[in-house]
Amino acid sequence: MVDLASPKQTACFEPSVTVAYDAEQAVLQRYEAGARQPEAALCCPTDGYDAQYLEKLPSEIIEKDYGCGDPTKYVAVGETVVDLGSGAGKNCYILAQKVGATGRVIGVDFNDEMLSLSRKYLDEMADKLGYRNVSFVNGKIQDLALDRDRAQTWLARYPITNLDRLSAFEAECARLRQEHPLIADNSIDVVISNCVLNLVRPQDKQQLFQEIYRVLKRGGRAVISDIVCDEDPTLAILNDPDLWSGCIAGAFREDTFLEMFEQAGFYGVEILVRQAEPWQVINGIEFRSMTVRAFKGKEGDCWERNQAVIYKGPWKAVQDDDGHILYRGQRMSVCDKTFKIYTDATSPYQQDIIPITPQTDIPLETAQQFDCARDRVRHPHETKGTDYHATITAASNSCCDPSESCC
Repeated sequence: MVDLASPKQTACFEPSVTVAYDAEQAVLQRYEAGARQPEAALCCPTDGYDAQYLEKLPSEIIEKDYGCGDPTKYVAVGETVVDLGSGAGKNCYILAQKVGATGRVIGVDFNDEMLSLSRKYLDEMADKLGYRNVSFVNGKIQDLALDRDRAQTWLARYPITNLDRLSAFEAECARLRQEHPLIADNSIDVVISNCVLNLVRPQDKQQLFQEIYRVLKRGGRAVISDIVCDEDPTLAILNDPDLWSGCIAGAFREDTFLEMFEQAGFYGVEILVRQAEPWQVINGIEFRSMTVRAFKGKEGDCWERNQAVIYKGPWKAVQDDDGHILYRGQRMSVCDKTFKIYTDATSPYQQDIIPITPQTDIPLETAQQFDCARDRVRHPHETKGTDYHATITAASNSCCDPSESCC
């Protein structure tokens, strides 16, 4: 068996990592200022947005947008999309046009200044588009279950004056997460973010990825543009509040960024865009923009339906996120779940896979358990059936294009 596992390094964002200041407060204050007055140096400038979507946006939204990529280009008509750290609302109002009247866009931010800015144009944009499909909600992206507006309403009625009140508030927040989640489980087609995940405190980053996974539907996907680095940031960088709020200190190491998706349960994790030249270099460490896509939905039982797949190449062999190894040109046996993951029209794998379906369908309700712990080649008789003895002549099933001469 070929070992295709990639070498592992120590993740640069372990739960024990701390900084010598309130990173969340540093981010909040700087982006509050960025909502009042444009700050060109706040994040990596992004070009390449489709002009047809920008021309409908108010100039203030464009001037006060801070991002490092364009995840909006990977969203389709009719989808429900969440934008993490929606800021001035630029990406949300672009998405509103892309998903159309049948789609829905939810911007999530906890910065009151940014929320006021983005909400200010809701009516104007609805008039321009002829429909309203955007909302902006008050929440932290690492806690997408807590509706902060509801929590604030409770807090205004019952101010915290002692530890008992603090305990009551925590209990109310837990109730809100359970009974009135800001974003419900398995409810979103696409989660996007544009240069925001790096701003979350180190101790909250694992929960952040778990929350993205929680809210996505099975088959849903995350498309995240963020700042990454080629080496771990130094302690001097980590302990600089300006570098944290400036999308530097909280940057993910490139390999760790991908591993965070994998550890949360995603599959098909893929680098879509990686900035060739670094945006900034500090103490020899390169910081650049990268856009990653990852899919949800590889969990579940494995059933035997005599399906197989052939990996086209060009690599001699490849390994998926469940450890299955596909050898170029070989009919590899797969379970029904894996077959669908590989061959679905939206799958990141389908362009590299040839599906082999059985001659006689095995209904799912009668299928036997499939052993996904081992890789094996499937004999053609398993898919054609042992009683398959058909003879098909060239005249009845020509291998040639009818418009061309052949052998």
